[in-house]
Amino acid sequence: MMIALGRFFFRFRGTVFPFLLLFALLVGTPRHLLNDAGSDVYLDVVGALVALLGLVVRGATIGYEYIVRGGRNRQVYADTLVQGGVYAHTRNPMYLGNGLLVLGCALIINAPEFYLVALPLTALAYGSIIAAEEAYLRDKFGGEFDAYCRRVNRILPRLSGFRQSTEGMRFNWRRLIVKEYNTIFGAIAAVAALSIWDDYRIVGESALPTARFALAFAIPWLVAYVVVWGLKKTRRLQAELPQARQSV
Repeated sequence: MMIALGRFFFRFRGTVFPFLLLFALLVGTPRHLLNDAGSDVYLDVVGALVALLGLVVRGATIGYEYIVRGGRNRQVYADTLVQGGVYAHTRNPMYLGNGLLVLGCALIINAPEFYLVALPLTALAYGSIIAAEEAYLRDKFGGEFDAYCRRVNRILPRLSGFRQSTEGMRFNWRRLIVKEYNTIFGAIAAVAALSIWDDYRIVGESALPTARFALAFAIPWLVAYVVVWGLKKTRRLQAELPQARQSV
């Protein structure tokens, strides 16, 4: 059951996060933490830091040990069993990063509906995808994958030994920017928008930032995004990937 569900979700895994944010906007009812307006600022900061940690996990994964994550024909697929870089510490670092992004947004919104529905749905979606991927990897790589599972946790990362795991690797900043710029810019915009939106839903129009303040954030964000997008589209900025590796 979980494997079949995971194969379905795998086809749409890139839309899970946007869908959950849309859900929050449509049905979420934000509240101040413990009905204390002052504490809401701290919750927003914690949420932003958790989301940032999610971006860091994703960025370290892409920068150190590249994996073509798209599968093949929207199906789970892998040529090799990647075990280096961040994958030496958690078998699913990208899903860990995604989960931290969702959790960070949940803390910023602080809406009961998001905690009770969106977070369990996130766990179900990514949990089933992981089940489908692991079934595929176990069938293809057999004992090698089983040995990898014994060494490395499914989700919770081993925090020690990261320097040894990345020894001899060069962090590829160009690849990180090319492959991850949409996620980075999208997450920054989402955190900012949700911070404003939850205050607006609770307090009203008086909580909205001034036009000057909003433009001071939006214009640099837009300019930076267009610059990176243009550099990628004109191939002035390329990932300079090593020999392609296929995995999930």
